[in-house]
Amino acid sequence: MTYVTKVYYPDREKFKSYIDKIYDSGWLTNNGPLVQELEKRLEEYLGVKNLLCVASGTVGLELAYRTLGMSGEVITTPFSYVSTTSAIAATGYTPVFADIDIETFNIDPKNIEKTINEKTCAIAPCHVFGNACEIDEIDEIAKKHDLKVVYDTSHAFDVKYKGEHILNYGDISVISFHATKIFHTIEGGAIVIKDDELYEKAKIIRNHGSDGPDSVAMLGINGKMNEVEAAMGLCMLDEEEQIQSDRKKSQDFYAKELKDYVTFQKHNEDATKSLTYFPIVFRSHEEMDQVRAALREHDIAARQYFYPSLDTIPFVEKREPMVNSRDLAERILVIPMHSGVEPTVANIIKETLNRIR
Repeated sequence: MTYVTKVYYPDREKFKSYIDKIYDSGWLTNNGPLVQELEKRLEEYLGVKNLLCVASGTVGLELAYRTLGMSGEVITTPFSYVSTTSAIAATGYTPVFADIDIETFNIDPKNIEKTINEKTCAIAPCHVFGNACEIDEIDEIAKKHDLKVVYDTSHAFDVKYKGEHILNYGDISVISFHATKIFHTIEGGAIVIKDDELYEKAKIIRNHGSDGPDSVAMLGINGKMNEVEAAMGLCMLDEEEQIQSDRKKSQDFYAKELKDYVTFQKHNEDATKSLTYFPIVFRSHEEMDQVRAALREHDIAARQYFYPSLDTIPFVEKREPMVNSRDLAERILVIPMHSGVEPTVANIIKETLNRIR
């Protein structure tokens, strides 16, 4: 079976050499030398400061909200992976949804504005499929209402906005390094914090709230990345240019072959385009379902990302329905662009739609 995502394995011998370093150092976790090296190299590679590696992207989001130390409602998108919302709820805040722009798939700033009330303390947008949000508009709204901004940047490792890496925006940005991402550390992620004092606070919270060998300064979590994961990340960084080059060919192929058959996500022109996923949108749920079934007959498992719309999940307050998010979730597929099956996928999509339209 060919899946939407595929784990990239870097050079085996290089990875082994890092594992040898772990054995030689006797340091497996607790902010080891490879984690520190990876943090430094990522800061240089991405052009950011105050980057902390963490156990996962979800842990990174939870760390962000714990570090901010607020209470109240956080306005977020209903169209994302569930952890965008669950991290808000898990840290004692109330997730409140603002509907998306049906073309960009991102949270719509005008819907953010009308959702703000006296309980609102933060805005939590997601750069969906790596497509940059309307960052300037969101920043303006946040300043106007004195709100913090926490970006879920999980899909945007390879994205710059107005010449700067997208992790530089917002009060805190969080990224996932899960094994299926374009850059990964097996599991893991990172958090980038604009404020230096909050950065120091986050380091303590990440380590169980401990600020020394015999001292606990505050309530914390175990948010640390281990040395084996850092070793994988260091290997991945060395091969990142080749990974992105291969994906660019797949992206260009789909864009050319499918432009007359499906709708593509509207891209933010102030940002570079991510190579992480390739989402396509159909006219109806029925079209999407028939194409998905036809692909599965050829052992190709396209995914209905992101389904269901998060305003329908059990642990959130049910307010007004997010019409655009629910509509998009019914008509979207993400297709593979990593394994050489792109011509087969494109032909099946075209043949299926020509038959049923």
